[in-house]
Amino acid sequence: MTHFPGGTSVTRLQVYADGGGTPHMHTVSTEAYVVIGGKGSLQTLDTSGFRETPLETGSTVWFTPGVIHRAVNHGDLQVVVVMSNAGLPEAGDAVMTFPSEILSDPDRYREAIALGPDPAASVHHRRALAVDGFQRLIDDPAALAEFYRLAAALVRPRIEQWRRIWSHTVEPETRRTAAMLDALGRGDFQHLNESGLRTADPAPGTAWGMCGHLQPLEGPS
Repeated sequence: MTHFPGGTSVTRLQVYADGGGTPHMHTVSTEAYVVIGGKGSLQTLDTSGFRETPLETGSTVWFTPGVIHRAVNHGDLQVVVVMSNAGLPEAGDAVMTFPSEILSDPDRYREAIALGPDPAASVHHRRALAVDGFQRLIDDPAALAEFYRLAAALVRPRIEQWRRIWSHTVEPETRRTAAMLDALGRGDFQHLNESGLRTADPAPGTAWGMCGHLQPLEGPS
């Protein structure tokens, strides 16, 4: 996983063509989509209600923690995903919108999100469960508060792990910027002598993600 400046991660996403992505939300991370090809839509749900935003080449959207989102492919939808808090989404920050009877049981939830020997079948199964839960939330907006409560309870045991990840990714970037500001304020510009170009290449192959096939960037080198 590449950690870019600011503790962000960048991944290329080919949205699933056979039904779109699995609706989910992030509890602490903000996510952005930059559409680089094709067309589709982004379905979202938050306290302001349900919304569907068209996506086409050049579209840029972002959503903050708590926004349930689902990408739908209407024709070769390809996206560059920029995610804050690199490492946290992979550590469980993403919570899928399974029905409450699954979300309230950590063991059932872990079983439902797992990719089995047949990843395609697992992706289809968990997407169907999450779409069911998503539709329930759309039909009953008052249920969103309970979903948030269950999601927060589900991730609570991970918080100390997340703090350790954050302290090695995002926090050092903030301290580094503060140090450069302090140095420039003193008239010290020596950190500019440490400048350099970095590159990052797509990782070989793809992974089965929640919304499509993922191709993280490797590096920087």
